[in-house]
Amino acid sequence: MTVSSAVDTKNKPSIWKVFINNLINLPWTWRITILYLTFMLFMPILAMFLKASTEPPAKFWEIATNELALATYKVTFVTSLFAAAVNGVFGTLIAWVLVRYDFPLKRIIDATVDLPFALPTSVAGLTLATVYSDNGWIGSLLAPLGIRVSFTHLGVGVAMIFISLPFVVRTVQPVLQEMEQEIEEAAWSLGASQWQTFTKVILPPLLPTILTGVALGFSRAVGEYGSTVIIASNTPFQDLIAPVLIFQRLEQYDYSGATVIGVVLLSISLVLLIAINFLQAWARRYDNR
Repeated sequence: MTVSSAVDTKNKPSIWKVFINNLINLPWTWRITILYLTFMLFMPILAMFLKASTEPPAKFWEIATNELALATYKVTFVTSLFAAAVNGVFGTLIAWVLVRYDFPLKRIIDATVDLPFALPTSVAGLTLATVYSDNGWIGSLLAPLGIRVSFTHLGVGVAMIFISLPFVVRTVQPVLQEMEQEIEEAAWSLGASQWQTFTKVILPPLLPTILTGVALGFSRAVGEYGSTVIIASNTPFQDLIAPVLIFQRLEQYDYSGATVIGVVLLSISLVLLIAINFLQAWARRYDNR
């Protein structure tokens, strides 16, 4: 190495120094955003991963993949996907009715859609467990058919559908309001049926928005605890979900075990959300064509 290159290397600022200088020169909006996300999102997630990393890899794998944990992952994610898919269909239908039709008490029904946002989840679970019990208003109608909802796996699905419905409706509704009905009328004038108009004209630009609402609803359902813990029997290998298992581990002072399951839950959710985002990008690319 020559003397000049050695001097240049010595005078070259470090990566951290360049990063800090760039950070200081950022607009104040960027600095506030980064600071807020660091303290409210990144640091808690990092702390959880660091806590889980205190376990040896073999112990970590044993906790994360024991039979009970695997059963709770299956119940949690399969039921959440089911609830998100159901709301993807019916939430879109509700948004369509609220946007395209005028009817009595429309404002009250529109406001009621947001009720799961404001209602404490424990109250929601208690209400659902009562209504869907064998003696409840809805459960008494299903009981003669041999269908039990409260304190079963099906009850977990009902609770997840209830708490995640507003995400789809409120995501799709503004997009529907901005869509021009003249496009639909043009399709009808060219001889397209209502079904063809919906599938060929309305659905393609609406699909990315529906997927966004489904992703938000899925994320909410995965992390739901308050309502599901009441309406489910919390029986292992039947309707026990991962958030309840984490709480049970905490009650047993097994903080490392609870953290490991939380990390697995977070990792799987993150992978699924990234996959849904790629699907949204593909849908937008298809729409642009």
